[in-house]
Amino acid sequence: MKRFADPHEALKQVFGYDHFRGLQAQAVAAALEGRDALVLMPTGGGKSLCYQIPALVKDGLTVVVSPLIALMQDQVESLAEVGVRAAFLNSTQTSEDAMRVRREVRAGEIDLLYVAPERLLTAGMLDFLDTVKVALFAIDEAHCVSIWGHDFRPVYGELAILRERWPSVPRMALTATADERTREEIVGRLLVQPDELVASFDRPNIYYSVVEKRNVKDQLLRFIRNRHPGECGIVYCLSRANCELIAAHLEAAGINALAYHAGMLPEDRAQRLARFQREEDIVMVATIAFGMGIDKPNVRFVAHADLPKSVEGYFQETGRAGRDGLPAEAWMAYGLNDVMNQNRFIDQSDADDNWRRLQRQKLDAMLGYAETCECRRVRLLAHFGEASKPCGNCDNCRRPPKMIDALTEAKMLISCIWRLQQKSGMSFGATHVVDVLLGAKTEPILRHGHDQVSTYGIGTGHTKQQWRSIVRQLIAQHILWVDTENFSVLRLGEKANAVLRDEIAVRVRASVAEDGGSANRSGAAEALHLTGRAKRLFEALRRWRAAEARASGKPAYLIFTDRTLAQISKKHPRREEDFDCIQGLGRKKIERYAPDILRITAETLDD
Repeated sequence: MKRFADPHEALKQVFGYDHFRGLQAQAVAAALEGRDALVLMPTGGGKSLCYQIPALVKDGLTVVVSPLIALMQDQVESLAEVGVRAAFLNSTQTSEDAMRVRREVRAGEIDLLYVAPERLLTAGMLDFLDTVKVALFAIDEAHCVSIWGHDFRPVYGELAILRERWPSVPRMALTATADERTREEIVGRLLVQPDELVASFDRPNIYYSVVEKRNVKDQLLRFIRNRHPGECGIVYCLSRANCELIAAHLEAAGINALAYHAGMLPEDRAQRLARFQREEDIVMVATIAFGMGIDKPNVRFVAHADLPKSVEGYFQETGRAGRDGLPAEAWMAYGLNDVMNQNRFIDQSDADDNWRRLQRQKLDAMLGYAETCECRRVRLLAHFGEASKPCGNCDNCRRPPKMIDALTEAKMLISCIWRLQQKSGMSFGATHVVDVLLGAKTEPILRHGHDQVSTYGIGTGHTKQQWRSIVRQLIAQHILWVDTENFSVLRLGEKANAVLRDEIAVRVRASVAEDGGSANRSGAAEALHLTGRAKRLFEALRRWRAAEARASGKPAYLIFTDRTLAQISKKHPRREEDFDCIQGLGRKKIERYAPDILRITAETLDD
């Protein structure tokens, strides 16, 4: 492909867009003018174009540092579809394939080369890059460089060698998730006096909701059946075992579900990832080993079956929903055991005290989001330093939670925990404490004589589920805490004495039924506001796209997204020139697919 003299020409001819979005133009200008840049855009915000356009304009090779093999392959395949010369070097290739790529790079036949940080930092790769003209280094998922980030990878810190070895080559660090401390560390380690381009973190098309965890397998099944039947989604779990159990439960109920985690053989993971990319109705049940860099635009929901470890991780994972800008959902089930499990994970880690302190800060922020009675989007964006107003598109906005005065209940719990310790010389877990408050006659209660303490049976005004909810919220408020190093017993927190002295108010959310969520959608055509002839053509084009994807072995979205098909359906082109006004449709795709589209348009609308 020829080099373009103007970035706007490259944008139009290759990618089919008339204008840059948001901060893309500033990022492109920084690269073309030789300046470093820090680019923060939400998932789906168009970060890739920030370095892909300079690669088509600048003389030389653009090297993209990418942490995942799946991401590299997806990007290269997508670029090939629009005629861009791109390649990758990774461990999936034979030595012959790697040698061929190197020959093509030396011959100037490659515009973008994707490399994992581990491969880039080898002596052989660094020496190889010395033999070619490098125009730009683009460091994707740059938050991995920071110990404050949610996905810290020590190897990213070694990328500082790029500015030392090639000081005149500009660097662009890109990420979708970085708070202020993380941004400072990215700049300090990787960049020199960069343009800091921070877009809004908001994804207004995503509906956020949190439900009390009861039977999460059945809750997930109802959520998918009622709100996303036949649609693509991702379910995140913290453990491999839970992935397997939930995937099996969904599959047995007729959902096209697969498990994915790091305990699987690499070939099995690759096969399942390929299915996820190509099948329209698949639900992937995965650990956080899955998803970074996934570009599939029609993921309609991301669900969390367990509390995430950090707001940053949660934000990045939920950002994989609705990349096409159409309505999507971020759903999370959360309960008392999540709090205990997360605390146990931190306490049992072999890491140093600084790491544990950092993880507790992250957990506190995540608990604050899960327990908030305010707009979830406001809370989420505030974490990244962005002010906003109530969104009207989260569970708390649509159904404001009822807050109740829980000072009496807090005193009951504090008193019960203290009296059980005094009676037996030891502390007990939440289940036992709640059973005492409810006056249960369990074997442990009778064995320890806890039916004789003054707090026995004083909490019968609430159910066990309600008491567990109160305990969870008091832990989040630091009135109680879980001693995971001693069998997860409940202990009095730093604010317990203030509660007993009536120095602070205690308010908790009342238990509610599960969130009804956003209205059901009846299909992509309705979400794109298509009716009549346009809807008929849209469905015909989707059938053609599915057949084309099967024949070529490509994901359907690499051929055309639903949004592009919707534009075609509204314009119902009759000649090739009519495609020029359709956004996202570059010259290469017009040449390849226009004859089929014109034929289908005529067949569908002239019946």
